[in-house]
Amino acid sequence: MQLWSEEFGDKNDEPILLIMGSMSQGILWPDEFVGRLAAAGRRVIRYDHRDTGRSASVDFEKDPYTWRDIKNDALAVLDEYGIESAHLVGHSAGGLLAQWIAVENPERVRTLTVIGSSPLGGGEGETLMRALMGQPQPEGSLPPPTQEFVDYFRQVIAAEPPKDRDEQIDRMIAEARVLHGTAKPFDEDAERRLQERILERAVDPASVVNHRLAHAADPKAEPADSLHLVKARTLVVEGTHEPVKPGHGALIAAAIPGAELLMIEGMGHMLPPPVHEQLATAILAHTAS
Repeated sequence: MQLWSEEFGDKNDEPILLIMGSMSQGILWPDEFVGRLAAAGRRVIRYDHRDTGRSASVDFEKDPYTWRDIKNDALAVLDEYGIESAHLVGHSAGGLLAQWIAVENPERVRTLTVIGSSPLGGGEGETLMRALMGQPQPEGSLPPPTQEFVDYFRQVIAAEPPKDRDEQIDRMIAEARVLHGTAKPFDEDAERRLQERILERAVDPASVVNHRLAHAADPKAEPADSLHLVKARTLVVEGTHEPVKPGHGALIAAAIPGAELLMIEGMGHMLPPPVHEQLATAILAHTAS
């Protein structure tokens, strides 16, 4: 499997592997944020998951894979750079992958940072589907998304596919606005440039849907009730305006022994410039030797 990656900083510095969410390219780790980490003495690596960006696109029918394979890709990136262990920083579903690695491969994890994510094996997908379908959440389920998020994605599901590239970009900007939170400002021009960059560098933009197929191929792969096994020092970050997984950060922090929870005012499910300094400062302190 050919995976695109790039590194920043000195090879002798403490290594940080950035793991982005499902169906998302590595460049969604903002350049400014990555630069802050590297300038402060970290060796930072970001990469494109399989079927995203410049990494290999897969004929899923011919060569199916599972979410576990996507998890193992992160370890393969570390192997390629000759890194035995690293500080793992995961966003959204990337945070799930990082938790999974910390449970099953503790020797590879120096510290764990989970941003805008859900507890490993907690049934996030089922909670989201029940919310979108207007079904009641069973007792003990994860907190559902905000109503604004649910209303928007119901519209997306009911809408016709984008007619052209410009309409696709407009829809991605509208989605980013819903996910943004209240951290000011929302820079529509910068978001348009980012979405154009994402489309331009994708080997096959449509192949990202294979991530959904991978999860469906083995939906119970993530180990449940296992976060007590995490040995790495853990930082959990959530925005006060998280629309997709509100309150999930506190559940992760409660399940991992000694974990610290950081709430960032105004942050939603995105990593916009107004939060870069606070987020980078927290991660640098957390990953200090």
